[in-house]
Amino acid sequence: MALGPGDDCALLDIPMNMQLAVSSDTLVADYHFPNAINPYDLGFRCLAANLSDLAAMGATPAWFSLCLTLPQAGPQFLQGFAAGLSTLAQTEGISLLGGDITRGPLSISIQVMGLIPRGEALTRSGAQVGDLVVVSGSLGDAATGLQLLQQGYPQNNEQSWLVQRFCHPSARLRLGQNLRGLAHAAIDISDGLLQDLSHILKASQLGADLELKQLPLSNALQSELDLEQAQQKALFGGEDFELCFTLATNKQPVLAQLSKNLNLALTVIGSIRAQPGYSCFDSDGCEIKLTGQGYQHFYEHTTDDEPYS
Repeated sequence: MALGPGDDCALLDIPMNMQLAVSSDTLVADYHFPNAINPYDLGFRCLAANLSDLAAMGATPAWFSLCLTLPQAGPQFLQGFAAGLSTLAQTEGISLLGGDITRGPLSISIQVMGLIPRGEALTRSGAQVGDLVVVSGSLGDAATGLQLLQQGYPQNNEQSWLVQRFCHPSARLRLGQNLRGLAHAAIDISDGLLQDLSHILKASQLGADLELKQLPLSNALQSELDLEQAQQKALFGGEDFELCFTLATNKQPVLAQLSKNLNLALTVIGSIRAQPGYSCFDSDGCEIKLTGQGYQHFYEHTTDDEPYS
């Protein structure tokens, strides 16, 4: 960055043969996070959610801006929020270039910028017939952790781990960077596996067959929910910020080595087909009719509805 916070604009120098990846996101209290969340966790989570978009494109984090709307500027909240934000920013090597602060209902808007070698960005539109569908990590944890957080403090180690999966998601930046030139298409899982995978399928004008038994479910999730409930969370829960991507079947040995190098589970859950849409199959090969949906940003909630993803 040639010029950072303090002037009307920041000045950025983009290295030659690089492209700038830019993404922004707004998180609103009581819709995207509980109002009572720890300020440190909120700062960490807000930046992690945005970094996940850079991971999905294979970008290396560079800069971010922050627009913060607060009902009141209490020092306890600001210190905790800034500490959580700063911790992750330093870990991932991303610099704050400026932003704004104003008064109003609590909301956080972050714009992240990253660098990608020209022509190497991962997109949603490159999936090919016969590709493997792969997901990182485990799914369903964050949505379950959010429910536990709303119910009060976790009661055991497994519940604490699930709550941390919501509060401190891991943006899979190293994975995304390693998928450049390997994956055909990629997306981060923020609104639920099926909803986000559908974006790849729509952009690529293809479909997918998925095997429910292959869904990566953590031990903590399975200790909290039965198998059907856990699978529902994995398919529709959202907020895990894992990556979903496709790659050619002959790349499985490379995938296995990458999983080992990153110490990160990379699980094949299905394959890409020519027919649009998706189908899910049980362990006997029978197609399962699913009911549910991922997070809907403009869904009209009633007082009994759960507003979180």
